Amino acid sequence: MIRPSTFYDMLIQNGTDFFAGVPDSLLKNFCAYITDNAPAEKHIISANEGSAAALAAGYHFATGKIPLIYMQNSGEGNMINPLLSLVDPDVYSVPMLIVIGWRGEPGVHDEPQHVKQGKVTCALLDAMQVPYEVLGTDEADLPAVLEKAYAYIRKNSAPFALVIRKGTFDEYTLKNNVTVAGSMSREQAIEKIMLSADERTVFVSTTGMASRELYELREKHGMGHERDFLTVGSMGHASQIALSIAMQKKDRSVYCIDGDGAAIMQMGGLATIGTRSPSNMVHFVLNNGAHDSVGGQPTVGRQIDLCAVAAGCGYENVVKVETPEELDAVLKDNDTKSTLTFVEVLVTKGARKDLGRPKSTPVENKNALMAFLK
Repeated sequence: MIRPSTFYDMLIQNGTDFFAGVPDSLLKNFCAYITDNAPAEKHIISANEGSAAALAAGYHFATGKIPLIYMQNSGEGNMINPLLSLVDPDVYSVPMLIVIGWRGEPGVHDEPQHVKQGKVTCALLDAMQVPYEVLGTDEADLPAVLEKAYAYIRKNSAPFALVIRKGTFDEYTLKNNVTVAGSMSREQAIEKIMLSADERTVFVSTTGMASRELYELREKHGMGHERDFLTVGSMGHASQIALSIAMQKKDRSVYCIDGDGAAIMQMGGLATIGTRSPSNMVHFVLNNGAHDSVGGQPTVGRQIDLCAVAAGCGYENVVKVETPEELDAVLKDNDTKSTLTFVEVLVTKGARKDLGRPKSTPVENKNALMAFLK
């Protein structure tokens, strides 16, 4: 395996000292090393992957250097527009190194949301005419791969990608792991929200740990899963799924279980929800200030005022809670049930070690929800 420190040092030697991106589980050891070792002004965990490409472009414009952006392959979609309309040699011709975690690699078992993305990861790069190399696990091969990548980048003033397989990077534990305030875990908060709802309430949960926890909590309490849409991919888009359901099913309450990283990734969705103002929707953002599912890298969720953003976007009822008692009070409040409500719940980082995964397929989940909504 490749030591993150070795990879980082070789990047620095090649003149790359700026890093931006969205953390990924396959890159978590490398991302953790960057967080611990790159100066704060040289590393930005971006809202989404397209933003990372734009940040990298701005850095190059200001310094003339070659930046690096990183992401899970699911983030290729967010990256496509700025990569083709800003970075491409036919437009501004911006040199950069792109590091992509290859979830769902064909022949390697992975979760259903990664399967299709894994099949087309390299094809998308081909379609965008971005040359790439699948990085091997032998550290001795790294200098030659980077030499090839940087030779292309410098000659063409254009991007080059490194596709990273599972198990490529050696272990590295994040040292700059900030503890965040909160007296509830995310799972405890979800359990309270779940148990407070009536039998007709629809739940739409965001990708990652939240959907897994909601599924297991239904199992724990002997409940069915038909009222839950578990958004196993499409990070940041759960709130728009919830909005559309709420607008079409006005006789039902719709609860969106969101995360701070997801809400920030597609923050424009809050404006759409606020201006449409469905009175039967409650948007819960469980804020632990971290990308919990991919290594615990920080978000800016605890550094910004999400409630002020929601209020500015038009949510009628906006509340921040930190304790179980405060959450209970909000769940019982008539305003929560009768007006468009945004609830920011401060929760702790981390999840149970034995947390399982949904046993149903995404299609089975969808079909059960649609039958429930009829």
